[in-house]
Amino acid sequence: MSLTLDTYRLLGRAGLRVSPLALGTATFGTEWGWGAEQDEARKLFDRYVEGGGNFIDTADTYTEGSSERLLGEFTRDRRESLVLATKYTTLRRPGDPNSGGSHRKNLFASVEASLRRLRTDYIDLLYLHVWDFTTSVEEILRGMDDLVRQGKVLYVAICNAPAWQVSRMQAIADLRGWSPLVALQIEYNLIERTGERDLFPMAREMGLGVIPYSPLAGGVLTGKYSRADLTAPHVASDDGTRRSFNLALGTLTERDIAIADVVKEVATELGHTPAQVGLAWTLQNPGVTAPIIGARTPAQLEDNLGALEVDLTAAQLARLDEASATGPGFPHAMLASDHIRRVTAGDLKIETRR
Repeated sequence: MSLTLDTYRLLGRAGLRVSPLALGTATFGTEWGWGAEQDEARKLFDRYVEGGGNFIDTADTYTEGSSERLLGEFTRDRRESLVLATKYTTLRRPGDPNSGGSHRKNLFASVEASLRRLRTDYIDLLYLHVWDFTTSVEEILRGMDDLVRQGKVLYVAICNAPAWQVSRMQAIADLRGWSPLVALQIEYNLIERTGERDLFPMAREMGLGVIPYSPLAGGVLTGKYSRADLTAPHVASDDGTRRSFNLALGTLTERDIAIADVVKEVATELGHTPAQVGLAWTLQNPGVTAPIIGARTPAQLEDNLGALEVDLTAAQLARLDEASATGPGFPHAMLASDHIRRVTAGDLKIETRR
């Protein structure tokens, strides 16, 4: 495979060029208890950009706004050469019902606040962060399109939403001449593969680039956890450790450790780290545009970037796929069955080229 950060890829249906690994900056700032101080965050940013990286991911509420503020400082002298992506939806002021959600009021207020913190006149890529189940798709799309027409946002995208809602939005945007969605951000890794059922096929059909977050499953795929962590005394999810956070989310289980064990075996065979193998598996998926790496230290970032040099064999990919496989679910399993093939096509030979 052997990629580099300056081996750029097109983002969905857009002509926008982005690096094959995006730099996630939820680790910029210490407000959440486990991030990087300003000087350390600056080292992460400089290493990524100086290596040819141009795709930076943040959100309006990451580390209580510190992530955007630090990026505003770091990007001042090279703003034009970077693709800055941020998000809106999550609650900005507890107790204020309109400081969260996907509606127009929060959309415009969040963007204005992000522009101030980022010290920029425009956002390259704006995501709806979390589906709120209350705002109409027309309100969301029209608000996004208005921001594009004002020049405050260049491209729009979406995260954490049902596939059927995203496809509906894309169809409406196309029919009404509004700005289309160009990217879909989802959790995707060897442990969480259910996006392959509907989200990936939908993104391909609708022209959205897939940007996976948590490609190392909250650090589980780095091999840092063992079965002993499953039985160790449970602690509160807000104690500042990733272990307790993962346990609280249910992302540290016997199945997860078993998958991580296979990743470690493959890493040993290749002479790479488990983190590099986990990221390389995500990178080899043709439906993926750019996984988001979320390093906290320069050493972690350097290790993550090494994934670009990993070349997995077909046999190793098969082992990883087998260890992490999830069932296709309904209706996909039924539609792929021999019975359905017989009753719909019989003995006919039909070649598809899509």
